[in-house]
Amino acid sequence: MTASEPTIVATSGGHRLGDRTRVTFHSLVHHAVELSGANGRRPKVMYVGTAVGDSEHMTARMSEAARVAGFDLTPLALFPMPNIEDVESAVLEQDVVWVMGGSVANLLAVWRVHGLDRIFRRAWESGVVLSGVSAGSICWFEGGTTDSFGPRLRPVTDALAYLPYGNGVHYDSDAGRRPLVHRLVADGTLPETHCTDDGVGLVYRGTRLVEAVTELPGKSAYIVRREGGDSTTEERLEPRVLPEPRR
Repeated sequence: MTASEPTIVATSGGHRLGDRTRVTFHSLVHHAVELSGANGRRPKVMYVGTAVGDSEHMTARMSEAARVAGFDLTPLALFPMPNIEDVESAVLEQDVVWVMGGSVANLLAVWRVHGLDRIFRRAWESGVVLSGVSAGSICWFEGGTTDSFGPRLRPVTDALAYLPYGNGVHYDSDAGRRPLVHRLVADGTLPETHCTDDGVGLVYRGTRLVEAVTELPGKSAYIVRREGGDSTTEERLEPRVLPEPRR
């Protein structure tokens, strides 16, 4: 069973320290699984670590997090070559794709070389829930703000554009992101931009934003829109607090 509509969960969260493991999946990942409709069996989750260069230690930590959560995890690695012979079939078999943060610029370049831009679109249209954190959030939008090119934040404007908005991640924890988002929306570099504090996720059905959710109380989401020729407005969204994952 897959999601009833094309679904994306774009987040600035999803992970936390575990009691017995370095990382566990927090409420945002569990919510993505819930939205997939995977009930009565172990959910199938694909972990994509392209943005951190398919770091083996991160893949090991995600595998441990999946074991604790009761998920069947399939890591998709692209370095030095794809670790799966038929990538498209493997992606289409999943309930959820979870994309790790890191360099969104490198992620986009490598995905396009391997045709993942096309494969993930087909999966999204087929009901596989696409989700991720930071770079794994920005990738589904038209673009956003990134430190992929160096310590100074810069725009990326050639993301996959499944969603016709910009995306601002880590809105409360990285002081440079909020003013840069406003400048980029004001000058037309980014369209209307949807932003998340750490721990917050945005749920899209098709291309419609249907809900903001959070695993950390007190956090928010925001919509930044261009107003007039060179100014912006910022609308704050109150997210619904998700329940703690069952242990």
